[in-house]
Amino acid sequence: MGTNVDLMASDGHGFKAYLAEPINNPRGGIVVGMEMYGVNAYLKHICENFAGEGFTAIAPALFDREEKGLVLSYDTEGMRRGKEISHNVNYDSVLKDVMAAAEFISTAGKVAISGYCFGGTISWLAACRGQFDAAIVYYGSNMCDFSGEEPKCPVISHVGTLDTAVPPEDVANFKINRPEVSWHIYQGVKHGFDSYVRPERYNARASALAWERTQDFLAKYID
Repeated sequence: MGTNVDLMASDGHGFKAYLAEPINNPRGGIVVGMEMYGVNAYLKHICENFAGEGFTAIAPALFDREEKGLVLSYDTEGMRRGKEISHNVNYDSVLKDVMAAAEFISTAGKVAISGYCFGGTISWLAACRGQFDAAIVYYGSNMCDFSGEEPKCPVISHVGTLDTAVPPEDVANFKINRPEVSWHIYQGVKHGFDSYVRPERYNARASALAWERTQDFLAKYID
């Protein structure tokens, strides 16, 4: 099981993060960007899975600037509150938190970032504005709004054809602007397809395939 750690961003902001470490020497590190629901059981599970693959994984609480320790439920109110915060965050401030998390695990070796929904957008921006060796985006909600930015590291993106937050037409336009990003498109799959705690969205086949592709990508750029 992982542990909670205290971090500090370059601007003095203190925040929490969940840290999961491999049993043996790490293959590298990975920052895990949370959904808009916070560092919850699902996100901790992802960190543990990455640790099981040999990576030091850390999930910073990216809403701590708004409300410390906020974890939202997967319901109407949780969605409303999550959207309210995520739509109003200062991305530059959040990226300071992300980079602090990356620095904390930098002794593990090369560091990647992987994010989900809100965290997917953060992962894309971190690839463009931060210092990462690779980035994995799972259905980054507002990623396509930032196709004018240029990544500094290799990027892959997972998305379903039924994703209303990242619709096919937005993906198509993004590809025109940023052809260097590799997109994996999953037919008949909704937004949030990796979240096993949300049966109305979860797709086991797509989740397993995305994980396999993510591991292949990390083996290429982080090992």
